[in-house]
Parts: sequence; structure tokens; C-alpha cells
Amino acid sequence: MTIRVNRRTALGLGTVATAGTVLGAGTPASAAPGDADADLTTAAATPQRVAARVAEAYERETTQAGGNWQAYVSVADAAGGAPVVAVADDPDQRLEAYSVNKIAVATAVLDKVDRGLLTLDQRVDVTASIVVPGGDGIFSLDNAYPSSVTLGHALAALLTVSDDTAVRLCGLVCPAAELNAILVAKGFPNTQVEPVANPNRFFLGTSTPRETHELLRALVAGTLLSPASTAFLLNLLRSPIAFTDGIRRTMSSEERARVATKAGWFGSARHEAGVIFDASGAAVLTYAIFADGQADADNFGATHPAVQARARLGRIMMNATSRLAGAGRHYRPSRQRPSNGG
Repeated sequence: MTIRVNRRTALGLGTVATAGTVLGAGTPASAAPGDADADLTTAAATPQRVAARVAEAYERETTQAGGNWQAYVSVADAAGGAPVVAVADDPDQRLEAYSVNKIAVATAVLDKVDRGLLTLDQRVDVTASIVVPGGDGIFSLDNAYPSSVTLGHALAALLTVSDDTAVRLCGLVCPAAELNAILVAKGFPNTQVEPVANPNRFFLGTSTPRETHELLRALVAGTLLSPASTAFLLNLLRSPIAFTDGIRRTMSSEERARVATKAGWFGSARHEAGVIFDASGAAVLTYAIFADGQADADNFGATHPAVQARARLGRIMMNATSRLAGAGRHYRPSRQRPSNGG
């Protein structure tokens, strides 16, 4: 069941209020977020109702932010039915995924770990020539080379602080051609890195909202990687230092631990993809949201229009799913508390 009507079709029907009606939400698309969630607190929450609410919120927020949007969002059915599709906005458009594809890079590396070809405790060399100057992350701030880190440390930097040098460290152990072949074998032919002359380096390449969504669904279903590698990857994506400017911005620490997320940004693009879990650790909503062309292209902070839209949408998605049970395997977050040293 698909609740979402493509925005270009919906808005072509007339007013924004008409689009809200077409989406099945029952309130105008211009309504305030609090109003949009009101009936979910007084009536039985179902995947269909939650999907309708998410569809309405997506319509409102993306229209307000402007620019181009492509997305695929689904709500799990704890009764065992197929996920209810809330948003399908040009979901098969292949586009530059930027750092969202770091999930795919980590998947390929962990696949080699699962096959015994690599280990998380093996070391990779960090040389001055491999450090991306001025790139996102921590390695470019180190200023102490040569050094070495474990492969597990590199993956942690890749997925939490989105370290660009960590991409090159992964390329040392999983060259571009092999990485792409692993992803094709797993069923993701559009989620591919872009090779360069050096076989151990690559640009982060392309995906589609649907494929990124399906990769995340396969991850939480336990069909993408081994149980140990699945838990390792999800633990990184749900960690307190994982991306907090978008979907997780206006959430408590407990709520943030229930969201596995990865953002990607470059040029005017601001992407994010992830999974929201229920309190027991079962996946309840999966999202892949890609955006570009909004105003303020040089702003990579929390006040960018697309990032603000995702923050509001994240709060609504968390509220809307709060009374739903997820489906499939349970992944309770690791207990992480601040430390005062010592």
C-alpha cells in the first residue's frame, strides 16, 4: 500500500490544502506539526495512519524548504505484512549519494570481515599522503603522521563523524572494483562507488532512494551481514556522536539511541538515510531522503533549509511511530553514558 502521491502530481491538482487531502492526511498540508500529530494521540495508531501522517509532513516540509527532493520512506507492519510505503518521491532516480554511501562502503568492508578476509583489529597505515586535507572528520586534525589505526577505528570514524580520510583507509583493504562487485552481488547495482586511477581510491558514487532504503531494510533484517557485523554497524549509526543536525536534532538522548542514521552533504546536496526503532529495538520506520538545490548552498550547518526540514520531519516521525510496534529482529542500543575521565 502506498500512501504517498508524487508531489508533482499532488500539487498539480490545485491548492496545497487539496494536496493534503489527496495524501489522505485529513488536514491541510500547511497545518502546524503539532496539529498534524494530534489525532495519533487519540486514535489507534496503525501503519497506514502513521504513513499518512508522515506523507503529509514530508509534503509540507519539502515544499517549504524548496529545491529538489527524492525519497523513499516506509512504516513497518508488526502483524507481518509488507511495509506500508509513506513516501515514494522519484525513488528510482540514480543520483550522487555522497556520504550516505559510506554505509555501503562499510557494508562491503564488513562483508570481507564476515568471510575471514579482514579483521576489525588489523591495522591500516595513516600517512600524510592519504589524509584528505580539510576533509570532514578527525584525521585531518591529527597533524601527526605517519601513524596507524585499527580497521574498526577507521569504520567508527567513517560512520560517526563521517571522516573522509576513513574512506581512503577503507579503500586500502577493499578496492573500488571489489567494493562495487560486493554490492552488486548483494542486490544493489545502483549503489556504487566511482573508481579513479588509483584502484584503492574512489569517489563515494551513486545510489537511489529505494536502493538505500532496501539496503537498510536488509541490514536490520539480518540478511546483509553477519549478526556481529550487523550489530557493529548499527551501534555506530546509533551512537551519540552520529549525525545530530537532521532527523535526530530535537530528540532526547534515549530517542536518539533509537535512530540509526547517516547524512551526506556536498555542494548543494543534503541527504540523510536511516532507521527508527521502537523502544524494544525493532525497526519501525526506514527512510532515505535526498535533497539538493535549496538556498544557502554554502551553509553546511543545522540552519540549512533542507536540514531544518529533516529535523522537523524527524520529530514528527518519532512522535507518529511512538505507539507502533516494529517488526523483525530486535537491536537494543548499547548503554552509553558520559564520562568525567578518571
